[in-house]
Amino acid sequence: MNTADLGRRVGVPSTALFTDQYELTMVQAALKAGTADRHSVFEAFTRRLPEGRRYGVVAGTGRVLDAVENFHFDDEMIGFLRQQEIVDEPTLEWLAGYRFSGDIWGYPEGEVYFPGSPILRVEGSFAECVLLETVILSILNHDSAIAAAASRMSAAAGGRRLIEMGARRTHELSAVASARAAYVGGFDATSDLAAGFRWAIPTVGTSAHAFTLLHDTERDAFRAQVDSLGRGTTLLVDTYDVTEAVRAAVEIAGPELGAVRIDSGDLLLVAHRVREQLDELGATGTKIVVTSDLDEYAIASLAAAPVDAYGVGTQLVTGSGHPTCSMVYKLVARAGSGEPDAPLVPVAKKSLGAKASKGGRKWAARRVDGHGVAEAEVIGTGPVPEALADRQLLVELVRGGEVVAREPLDAVRDRHVAARATLPMSAIQLSRGEPVIPTEYA
Repeated sequence: MNTADLGRRVGVPSTALFTDQYELTMVQAALKAGTADRHSVFEAFTRRLPEGRRYGVVAGTGRVLDAVENFHFDDEMIGFLRQQEIVDEPTLEWLAGYRFSGDIWGYPEGEVYFPGSPILRVEGSFAECVLLETVILSILNHDSAIAAAASRMSAAAGGRRLIEMGARRTHELSAVASARAAYVGGFDATSDLAAGFRWAIPTVGTSAHAFTLLHDTERDAFRAQVDSLGRGTTLLVDTYDVTEAVRAAVEIAGPELGAVRIDSGDLLLVAHRVREQLDELGATGTKIVVTSDLDEYAIASLAAAPVDAYGVGTQLVTGSGHPTCSMVYKLVARAGSGEPDAPLVPVAKKSLGAKASKGGRKWAARRVDGHGVAEAEVIGTGPVPEALADRQLLVELVRGGEVVAREPLDAVRDRHVAARATLPMSAIQLSRGEPVIPTEYA
């Protein structure tokens, strides 16, 4: 991995209060009990995939690294905690000096995961690790959900261009995170300029129906857009009559017209008619972009249509029905005392329901068959079997509090394509089913 300081480094506010109150009260109680310094291992994982999903996608790791770096309590935050009497003075003093100094390992961003996969492992003192729970989960649960939806849409698109257009359908900050996660999952561009600025994701956009309605005629609107943006622009042709709009678009821009966008109606039928009309008018190179509440199923239904690109908004930024991955962050091992050489003791929650967890610091590897196709996610706590030694999934992300694994977003995107390609072909089927490979415990 490239460990250089990559991308546009914009100011990131402290993430220390992006947390739940009980994280701080646990620290207070542990400090008082003398157990706060016990070496501890926490793991983020999910017990199950969202219903019907065949695999998950790890996304948000780069944002987690930023969040860990920026997790510190400034004077104003300490003042707020004191005023609200959240924790006592000794705890406030400890928080004022907080900087994470432990180690983090995890699945590399863009990798796929399955139930039980130790997606992130955070190691250090109990107090410094437990504080990170909420912010880590909020990032991973959101970004991985969006990336999983994007991956399904990417598979359904079959190589056609995908544009993320969901900024107006979600919180302004989650819109930026969603665009990043969508890019990881296979999207090609975003309409959100903040995402382009922060993450160097390609941005696109031309006009909406309001621009056509502003002008006295549709032809006036098209002429204004072409005069400003050039013949290679994309003209929106469904404000009034699509057939008349396509004719006007080609007459004004010529056969060099870049694309037309269709945002309503029977997209399958209209796309065929528009393609036929464009070809008859000599605009054989003009592309067709479709939008209008698309999801992976709608994209798959348009596979036979002469569509060149899809614009997706609402369904993408809401995880296409699954806005979270239900990841949890659990203590799986801790030292028997605060001594530096105290051995780790596996710990796990017992439950009569579905919330039981498995103790111990874990490794993970993906077993493949003779053709290189994944056949099982293998997880263990003891020695790694020799046959799986070169198939291990966790990589070092943070060492002694210092980030060691930043990488370009394009590398993450490429990793996802490669990881998905190693799964059985049924992984990209949109029909509901169980995880495409089983999880085995060694």
